[in-house]
Amino acid sequence: MRRLTGKAKEETLIELQSASDSQIADESSGNGVSSLSERAPLPGHSETDKLRPNRDTVFFRDGVRRIDFVLSYVDDKDERKQERRKEFEKNLEKAGLELETEDKSDSKDQKTYFLKIHAPWDVLATYADVLNIKVPFKESDFPHSRDAPLNRISHPFRLPDHIMNPQPDYFTYPFDKDKTDFFLIGDKETFFPPSTRNRIVFYILARCPYYSEGRKDKEKTGIKRLFSNGTYTAAFPLHDCRYWKKARNAECESERFNLYSHWARFLCFYKQQPLNLIRKYYGEKIGIYFAWLGFYTEMLFFAAVMGFICFTYGVLSYDDNISSKELCDPAIGGSTVMCPLCDKKCPFWKLNSTCLSSWQSHLFDNEGTVFFAIFMGIWVTLFLEFWKRRQARLEYEWDLVDFEEEQQQLQIRPEFEINCTNRRLNKITKEMEPFLPFHFRCARYCLSGATVLFWVSLIVACIIGVIAYRLAVYAAFASIIKDPMRKIQLVGRFITPQLATSVTASCINFVIIMILNFFYEKVAIWITDLEIPKTHLEYENRLTMKMFLFQFVNYYSSCFYVAFFKGKFVGYPGGYSYMFGKWSKLRNEECDPGGCLIELTTQLLIVMVGKQLWGNIQEALLPLIRNWWSSRKGRHNHDNHYSRWEQDYVLVNFSQLGLFYEYLEMVIQFGFITLFVASFPLAPLLALFNNILEIRVDAWKFTTQFRRPVASKARNIGAWQEILNAVAILSVVTNSFIMAFTSDMIPRLVYLYAYSKKGNMEGYINNSLSVYNISQIPPPNMPEDNWHVNFTTTCRYRDYRYPPGHEREYTHTMQFWHILAAKMAFIIIMEHVVFVVKFFVAWLIPDVPSDVKARIRRERFLIQEYLHEYEVKKLKLQLSASFITERSDMTLTPDKHEMLSECLT
Repeated sequence: MRRLTGKAKEETLIELQSASDSQIADESSGNGVSSLSERAPLPGHSETDKLRPNRDTVFFRDGVRRIDFVLSYVDDKDERKQERRKEFEKNLEKAGLELETEDKSDSKDQKTYFLKIHAPWDVLATYADVLNIKVPFKESDFPHSRDAPLNRISHPFRLPDHIMNPQPDYFTYPFDKDKTDFFLIGDKETFFPPSTRNRIVFYILARCPYYSEGRKDKEKTGIKRLFSNGTYTAAFPLHDCRYWKKARNAECESERFNLYSHWARFLCFYKQQPLNLIRKYYGEKIGIYFAWLGFYTEMLFFAAVMGFICFTYGVLSYDDNISSKELCDPAIGGSTVMCPLCDKKCPFWKLNSTCLSSWQSHLFDNEGTVFFAIFMGIWVTLFLEFWKRRQARLEYEWDLVDFEEEQQQLQIRPEFEINCTNRRLNKITKEMEPFLPFHFRCARYCLSGATVLFWVSLIVACIIGVIAYRLAVYAAFASIIKDPMRKIQLVGRFITPQLATSVTASCINFVIIMILNFFYEKVAIWITDLEIPKTHLEYENRLTMKMFLFQFVNYYSSCFYVAFFKGKFVGYPGGYSYMFGKWSKLRNEECDPGGCLIELTTQLLIVMVGKQLWGNIQEALLPLIRNWWSSRKGRHNHDNHYSRWEQDYVLVNFSQLGLFYEYLEMVIQFGFITLFVASFPLAPLLALFNNILEIRVDAWKFTTQFRRPVASKARNIGAWQEILNAVAILSVVTNSFIMAFTSDMIPRLVYLYAYSKKGNMEGYINNSLSVYNISQIPPPNMPEDNWHVNFTTTCRYRDYRYPPGHEREYTHTMQFWHILAAKMAFIIIMEHVVFVVKFFVAWLIPDVPSDVKARIRRERFLIQEYLHEYEVKKLKLQLSASFITERSDMTLTPDKHEMLSECLT
């Protein structure tokens, strides 16, 4: 191979001087950038830099061979690394790849070498056959039926057709090197797109050995192993151009520029995503992520509209809320003395002090909330079922119907080979392969399980700590009140002790969540590495389950506490329940007279919105600040002087788990808007706004901040599909229990239809409060001030118990049991109704659209037909050639010739 290094630099500069001059002229005339700034040499560089050709290119120095991959390394005079690189590059050349080296003297830091790799046609054809890459053999004959009126309506949201459909629609078939004339091959240099080319080259790099020819050390194989020992510093395919400017070379597609212009800009938020172009440039795995995220965002629109309608109903029915009017009425709520909410520090208080929170609770706890909870149970089923249909369509359009993901991911991880020194015979390949003995595997799994249990326990301990804070700080807020006889007791102007406690506890809980989240990522990766999964697919699935388990407990445990435990185990005056026993003096929390739903709303709002804001700051704001800072150094000068591979080298590497964190973020959000949506109907609306921004932020990161990732295939979203199904089923249960036990809806309905004398909600507040004799309150529970002595002898508390003097005083009334029965009946009915509808909808909607099934059958029929015709023609040509060459030795009668022709046709 001919390699150009430092000595050949001067000759190359002289030969291409004229080309450089013409390029500079082109820059000054058509680029809108000052030609003086681009032509001026950078500090520290000689005047000969003006003679450099355009190095912002994706081709070798000959301008013909395309750069499919780039390796970088720093020559630190380590002889072992030099020997590895020498053997590795020699083996790459034996595999048919063509190499070209850029000397360190041409790099920005004067230290880094760049090895450019090109795969010629023979290599591409060979490995396309090995990888069963599908290529076109006939243009599709299915018409693109479009509804004209719908087109006119959707026109503002559509992108240009050459962006949405960068390639014509073809019928495809796995490539066969021996049947090249069967496929629609025009130009061999452009037949395989760059994403396919870099995928093939990376396949070779991952399996190419770096040991000497006479040795058989299979552990010394692959570019990943060379990364781990520091032989190479980076390996990446090149972006095809700068993201803000098209490439000068007409043969370069400038797809990165098109993606940035039509997809990554936030002003394109209302436009469709160019999924086919994303798939063509980044590969199917990244394409399927953005397809899922876009579809999820589209479906959120319907949930957001319905949630907003339910919230609007709560606002419009504000004046019809009789319960809140009674609670705020000075003659009713102002004259009702409530029992202390904590021991010693908390005074007796007036019921109308919770007037504001009662009105706020009505916005989310009303009749519309029940309908919305049922709607969301059905919505999540429709989302998952319609996604299966969308996914099936993408599988066909992106040639993934017969793709077996396991075949791509079953390569043994280098870490597994290093740590597993034992060998055994593979029954399928009949080759010796590494394996982990059973006793070692059990020991690692036990340690992994113990670690998971420890960290989950740590989360529970933190939640208990926050609960203890809530119990302790409430007394502190309550003691701030100087005048307990005021109508409305406030810490601030509009903040009650309950609200102040809830808000501060939620903020503290959010901070704890973010801190623990940082450690959980490290722990989950460490545990998964400890288990030594054999394949990449197994590693990713195990990490997915562990991370989701950690995040599930971390983010949702506080919401579960408020929804299902707070206010449920309080007791009554004279018989209160304590968190750690009476010695702790931490009495279990009570709910407001209006219920705990408003506190669950507050908790959900702070954690969900806080997480989304923090995520957007990390993903968008910090990179923008870095870009702004770097732009002060002159972006245009920098990028025009340095080569395409150097520009990509300084970008962020997109790791194998890059999409993992994107999926995790969205699935956690999906849990917020499904598991607890009955408490906050506006959650889907907030998620919709976040996702509109998330799509463009992710697109901006991929096009401007990340190196171009190696294209990889994936026919679905993997293990996340099962997690979404599990969350969807759990959401039906949680929302049923929220409506039954957290909301005050069921007690109000029972009172309305069974106990109300006027057929309305008048008297509900008095009915829902029990009476207790103050003289019977034990001294440890009594407030320190005794102002109540001159005003009242009883206090009220939220429960359904018999009053003092009754033969069954302070035991539960029949109304309590009626309400409990109604709650259980509601849970059973709601769950069964939603599950029946879910399963019926899942049965009714086929996973694969009928037109996709027809296209698949049509394609398989054409493959058989065309292959038969191809083989017949090929056989005819072979027979004709043999007849011509053997005509002098043998003769074929007309009858035999006619019979043979009939058989072939």
